[in-house]
Amino acid sequence: MITEFKNALVVVIPLTFLAVMLVSFTGFRVQAQTPAFDKSNFHDPLKIDNKYYPLKPGAIMIYNGTDEEGKSMRDAVTVTNDTKEIQGVTTLVVNDTVGVEGKLTETTNDWYAQDDKGNVWYLGEDTTDFTNKKNPKEGSWESGVNGARGGILMLAEPKVGITYDQEFAKDVAEDKATVLNLNENLSVPYGSFSNVIKTKEFSALEPDVVENKYYAANVGDLKEKILKGSKEGIELVEIK
Repeated sequence: MITEFKNALVVVIPLTFLAVMLVSFTGFRVQAQTPAFDKSNFHDPLKIDNKYYPLKPGAIMIYNGTDEEGKSMRDAVTVTNDTKEIQGVTTLVVNDTVGVEGKLTETTNDWYAQDDKGNVWYLGEDTTDFTNKKNPKEGSWESGVNGARGGILMLAEPKVGITYDQEFAKDVAEDKATVLNLNENLSVPYGSFSNVIKTKEFSALEPDVVENKYYAANVGDLKEKILKGSKEGIELVEIK
């Protein structure tokens, strides 16, 4: 729309056009918000068949790498047949056991469920850290307890630029993730993969720590690497 005012032309540009131009010229992306948790969206929560994060009971994923100090680490992730009800939703229990230089250091039961759209939700964890004598349960939380809220570990439809909450328990667990790439090529001891999803994870509780994670179709988590604040990193070596 053009308006004439005292022999001058003033161009009035609609705000919607400005928004489009902003996206085009700055690369600005609107961040998706994590959908509200609603138990009515979970009709078959134990069927976790998300393409990039499938969880089949009985499967065991073995990872090798180093801990935050650079010591050798082995991580075994076991998808159990156990379940736990959280906020009216039946979740699948996945055990994560970590050893450093052959010594058991931590074991965690994580609770997952998949909603009707295919999003894999993370609804809490029961952690035992054997190296933490004062508070071995530090980091444990459950959605719906003390204001904690579950988040999404893997989106049904990942898109580059989307940022979402993975977990929220104030001052305990406040992780977020951003999708960085959908077409990474990556080789780990387990094999070589294309069209790998790369994400960045971060938390307000540890602003100096940034972690990249990589996920392959029909496999799941391939690699985790902390870029800042630690030497910790693991790669998938075997699936039993």
